[in-house]
This record gives sequence, C-alpha cells and structure tokens, in this order.
Amino acid sequence: MKSFFPVVIHHNPDCGTSRNVLELIHAAGYEPTIIEYLKLGWIRPQLLALFAAAGLTPRAALRETKSPAAELGLLDPATSDDVLLEAMIAHPVLVNRPIVATPKGVKLCRPSELALDLLERLPLGPFYKEDGGMIIDLEGRRIL
Repeated sequence: MKSFFPVVIHHNPDCGTSRNVLELIHAAGYEPTIIEYLKLGWIRPQLLALFAAAGLTPRAALRETKSPAAELGLLDPATSDDVLLEAMIAHPVLVNRPIVATPKGVKLCRPSELALDLLERLPLGPFYKEDGGMIIDLEGRRIL
C-alpha cells in the first residue's frame, strides 16, 4: 500500500547511493517525488533552503570526487560559500546526493541508510544495497 507521507528525493540515476535510497523508499511503500537535478539544475534559493533544512554548509554538500570540483579550484578551504553556490548552480553535479526531504526532516543520505531516519516505516526485510550490504534484516530490523 502506498503512503501519502510525502517524500522528495533529489536524485541522480547514475549514482549507486542515490539508486539505493530510491529503491529503499519504494520498498518502504512510498511513491516519492523524484527530482533529477542534473536535468533540471539548481537555483540559489533552492540550494540555500535545502542546505539550511539539512544543516549543511555548501562546503559540506560539495561533491569532491567524480566531479569537476578540483578542476574548478573549489577544494581550497578558503573558497567562499558564495563561490561554491555559484559553481553548484553552473555545475549541478557538484552537489552531493541524494538529498531526501520528508516531514521528518531533510538529509544528505550518504550512506544510504540515513534515509531510514526520514521515513515513518521501514521496508520489509531483508533489504540489501546494490553492493550486497544488508541494511534491513529478515525480521525487518535496521542493521547499523
């Protein structure tokens, strides 16, 4: 049975962690709103609101690997939040993912198990990530 508990995932289908989180959300019975931010891009107020709700700074949300962060000179700790935000708007892949929002809060769900904190119910067990790691056991208990 699908739930009316709203779930939004800022998703990159090419990212294993993002796919794990989306599958976990579906397995728990939710039909989330999926925002493919690489296609849609970001706007500054959106990023600021997501980061504030998740308790993140632009630096903490910066994807440093498998992104152009190094080539753009963004890894220097002295780089300002404004410069990081402008780079994230120009290059959406710079925002780490997935970011999930529910009535329980907003989180950058890396590792994917963090999404469990945002759901009102867990998927039936067992539940495994793509890499074979179990995160919900046969009895439906969360594996930490």
